[in-house]
Amino acid sequence: MSLIIKYFLWILLLIIAPIIIYFFVGFSEKREDIKWGVNFSSKQAEFLGIDEKETYLALIEDLGFKNIRISVHWDLIEKDFEKYDFSFLDWQIQKAKENDVDLILAIGMKTPRWPECHIPKWAEGLSKKDQQSSIINLIEEIVFRYKDEEAIVAWQIENEVFLNFGKCPWKDIDFFEKEIETIKAIDKKRPVIITESGELSFWIASSKTKGDILGVTTYKTIWQSNIKKYISYFLPPIFYERRANLVKILFDKEVIGVELQAEPWCVNSIMNSSLEEQAKTMNLEQFRKNVDFAKRTGIKEFYFWGGEWWYYMLTTYGDDKIWNEVKEMLN
Repeated sequence: MSLIIKYFLWILLLIIAPIIIYFFVGFSEKREDIKWGVNFSSKQAEFLGIDEKETYLALIEDLGFKNIRISVHWDLIEKDFEKYDFSFLDWQIQKAKENDVDLILAIGMKTPRWPECHIPKWAEGLSKKDQQSSIINLIEEIVFRYKDEEAIVAWQIENEVFLNFGKCPWKDIDFFEKEIETIKAIDKKRPVIITESGELSFWIASSKTKGDILGVTTYKTIWQSNIKKYISYFLPPIFYERRANLVKILFDKEVIGVELQAEPWCVNSIMNSSLEEQAKTMNLEQFRKNVDFAKRTGIKEFYFWGGEWWYYMLTTYGDDKIWNEVKEMLN
């Protein structure tokens, strides 16, 4: 090996080593003051064959959640062109008000739950320009309608736009910024949340946008389709804390956990997976590990991903282990 190559490798090591040490070495203090919330998607409830209203109320009235992120799917709100149906969302907000629940509404084309981009049938054949025009109209309709609702504490625009995940026709960051501007022009009081993968990003690109809060995912054990095997992410809690600190220093934005894995991620969908297969990525033991992990990230607000599945397990199989664990956590 030539002297030049040796010098180059040493210089490279001196550059990389501090970065690795900063992001991966160290221990976070375990915090017990986390604000716990839960995600809710009426589509997911329907997919699991459970009643959407019954499930939503159970999360609030039985478990006692006071913070919920609702996926407002475009294809459910606007099934026909410019004919908006807000009846179920109105009901959700009313029940939240009755129970002192704070809501985050996730709006746009790409909202949480598969297939991510929830495009109405009538809009599927439109040009990108026309789709974007309809999305702006959708955002305006939603924000104008609910901007005075005290139960809503924040808007989330789109979902993980920097991540190539889901069945989506296009990705346009300039349009994403326009969506943020559209919300802020109508509602100057509430923050706008942008979201990013907690495992596959350093959160810099999303933090550069005009959003106010960065929401990140936290997944621990999943089926990795590219290599066709189950994997457990090796990332330590300090990796989350150090990135959150960096986002705060560089962009003055808080980081919250918008998806803490609390349901299975299998080879196939939950409905096409046996209970044994589901348990490979989520059971009571794994749930407790994920909660403990969240407590050590330094992040002070987390929303569980899997509330619909808990209720499905409770009502379909009589499995109340995670349901009761959450109830004990919150009460």
